[in-house]
Amino acid sequence: MTVRNAEGKDVPAIAALERECFSLPWPENVVASQLPGPGRELLVAEKNGELCGYIGLMYVLDEGYITNVCASPRCRRQGVATRLLSELRRRAGGLSLSFLTLEVRRSNAGAQAFYEKSGFVPVGTRPGYYEKPAEDAVLMTLFLKGEQ
Repeated sequence: MTVRNAEGKDVPAIAALERECFSLPWPENVVASQLPGPGRELLVAEKNGELCGYIGLMYVLDEGYITNVCASPRCRRQGVATRLLSELRRRAGGLSLSFLTLEVRRSNAGAQAFYEKSGFVPVGTRPGYYEKPAEDAVLMTLFLKGEQ
């Protein structure tokens, strides 16, 4: 598996994964707006020429916000999210970020367990954050200071 910066050619495949995995998927123009640039990272994982997943980050000053983490249903339980998160964490250290934070559906116990195993801790909730279906989000943060 290879993890690399997303490029314009990846936008249709990322948008297709969005449609496959999320109830309110980002359209291609929004995915394109997340391509790497000032204050943004967007990484993809590929295996045998197939886009297996992606992870996005927006950051300002020393604060990092993970926008989306997605692994293709065909590639799940194969370490895709682990590899993406590990590379993003490495890059966050290079950017001198103090923390990475994200939201996860309250009902998504598997994702919460994955993030906790990766060092994230629950720090709060965002009531009514998700739509289709309506649900609260658990806010989880990985504190990085002291690791750098």
